Amino acid sequence: MEYTENTDQALGFAKQALDKMNEIGVPANPHNFTIWFHYFSGTYPDLKRTLDILLGNQQAFTETRNSEIFQKFFTLDQESATLHDATTRMESELARVMSTLDGADEDLSGLHVSLRDFSDQISKTDDKSEILALTTRMNAHVAQVLEGRSAVEDELKVSLREISELKDDLERMRREALTDGLTGIANRKLFDLELRKSSMNAMANGEELALLMLDVDHFDRFNEHYGHQVGDQVLKLVAVTISECIKGQDTAARYGGDEFSVILPRTNLENAQRLAEHICKRVSSKNVVNRSTGERLGKITMSVGVALFEYGEPVSQLLVRADRTLQEAMKNGYNQVLTQVDVTKLLN
Repeated sequence: MEYTENTDQALGFAKQALDKMNEIGVPANPHNFTIWFHYFSGTYPDLKRTLDILLGNQQAFTETRNSEIFQKFFTLDQESATLHDATTRMESELARVMSTLDGADEDLSGLHVSLRDFSDQISKTDDKSEILALTTRMNAHVAQVLEGRSAVEDELKVSLREISELKDDLERMRREALTDGLTGIANRKLFDLELRKSSMNAMANGEELALLMLDVDHFDRFNEHYGHQVGDQVLKLVAVTISECIKGQDTAARYGGDEFSVILPRTNLENAQRLAEHICKRVSSKNVVNRSTGERLGKITMSVGVALFEYGEPVSQLLVRADRTLQEAMKNGYNQVLTQVDVTKLLN
């Protein structure tokens, strides 16, 4: 990331950031400071727009929300740095392997020359003492090369183990980059990738594609009345329940905050609606219990919007249609499933 501010500008943005964080009760840690510094510097228009909406709606900047904002707008740089570090280490280990193998080849080449010379010298003498001396030197040379070969094997084992660990690190980083840290299901980044891929597959194969947008009804009351730990418990419970209801081809994701989404390849509107109703029924059958006190906190209900992909449209239009359907379900009394067809009827 490149910074174009001069010293005075940077100081000004920093002061504005700290003042605003203090005003709205956001802890001044490095991640939060990064968010609000860039808000005032205007570096990321999407970030500024997001924060303006939250401020305009007088939303609380909780620890979870701050973490989500940072993850959405700034983790790519961190992932790139981690990837660069892992790649550099991988290149270093591979160079060491090549160097080790080159050294082993040189030792073997030298041994080949020595054996040939030994054979020539043996053939030219009948002196037992000289033959014994030649044999002793040759044995010593062979032993030295074999010892070097053992060292090479040990060196290669170390390098291969390091490369294996790097591979595991990269795989873990890939999973973390695409997984929501709280709920363990797909995050917004993976959702966007899967939705684009699913829309392309649907058009290529002439198949249907449905999308569910789900929102936990009155989620703020869990946070406000019982604390954010209970709110997090609710989100985890919802994520697990959704995951239990879908098939292997489907993708459940945390879209943001208390909103979830499910991508349903090869699924028509009727079957998508049926699944949404099943999810709502399963979620409402769960009783939320405060783990620290054992108190029962009541049932969870959800509102769901169901939309169907239309060939050739941008996926953003599908998202808008699904979200508008969800908003109508919430406006119409919560705890219900509406499809895009239902919304059309309501608005006409």
